[in-house]
Amino acid sequence: METILVLAHTEADGSPAQTVRESLHAAVNLHQASPDSKLVVGLIGTNVEAAANAIAACPATKYFGVTGAEFAQPRYATDCAAAEAICKSAQATIVIAPATARWNRVLAGLAQRLGGRADTHVTGISAESGVIGISRWYYRQRMEALVQRTQRPWIVAIDPGSQTPCNCGAGTAVVEVISMQIPEASLRTKVVGVRAPAADAQTIRPDAKLLFVTGAGWTKKQADGQTHVPEAEHLIRDFLKVSRASLGSSKSLVDLGGEGQAILPFLSHLNQIGQTGATPRHPKGLSTCCHGEEPHTVGWRFIAERRAISLDANCGWARGKTDVLYVADAFQVMQKVNALLAANP
Repeated sequence: METILVLAHTEADGSPAQTVRESLHAAVNLHQASPDSKLVVGLIGTNVEAAANAIAACPATKYFGVTGAEFAQPRYATDCAAAEAICKSAQATIVIAPATARWNRVLAGLAQRLGGRADTHVTGISAESGVIGISRWYYRQRMEALVQRTQRPWIVAIDPGSQTPCNCGAGTAVVEVISMQIPEASLRTKVVGVRAPAADAQTIRPDAKLLFVTGAGWTKKQADGQTHVPEAEHLIRDFLKVSRASLGSSKSLVDLGGEGQAILPFLSHLNQIGQTGATPRHPKGLSTCCHGEEPHTVGWRFIAERRAISLDANCGWARGKTDVLYVADAFQVMQKVNALLAANP
């Protein structure tokens, strides 16, 4: 019999993040597909009661918690020790956790401590004829594999955005708090502050409804034979400010600086979408002035609704890589879009 453990950390306000609900959704589906399994939840944070109560209507039969001020901050030594204590108390055979920055630092070490195995970037988990398997993409999301393991415990990190958040309601959960003594040497790493850009300067928004991608066409010569980089910057920034979309770029655009060409100054490799960049999961995507060829569009594999603006009716986007292609000048289109958004805030 499998014991499925959902391992999560609480947010600063004590609530469970959306990524926790996504992992819980995957765990509930696996539990329902495995009639002999048992579902439990493990939470780590300053106080975990609020988070447990927020998901108390899920079919979990038991809640474990490790609490204390020393678990408020992300820290490998304390997070790994707390996760190990929960896994051992729950006697977990399958551990499902969200692939957050905090857990990604810990799960491999946790598997080593428990004598188990860990898999990351998992986008699906299921059970067929009693055999559990995970779905994972390889070679820059070009090949999807079904992976099965006999080793237990098996630790699975679920990619954020790959699952529907669990809609289980609130209630009253009874949490079994595990007492731990953390040695002083394990508390040497401390978070002394957070530096974050201003809200208007933040361009990477994983939770945004729309991904807006800029291509190299924005910085190249236009119909009048001149470049219009300042105007392009103004149009894109205005759109992001009003729409609160997340900003991406094609590889060609972020690399133009190395070729001595003009670039949009607010873009970096962190915005890069595609074969050598990120593979985001937004409900909608709008690509502008992009060529639509494979290295770029591979990053759009998990965008639910894809649209593109290009002057070339024969570009890669027109060959089945987008749901809607607008054959138009992106400068003119975005000017009109920004005007409409300003008139209807």
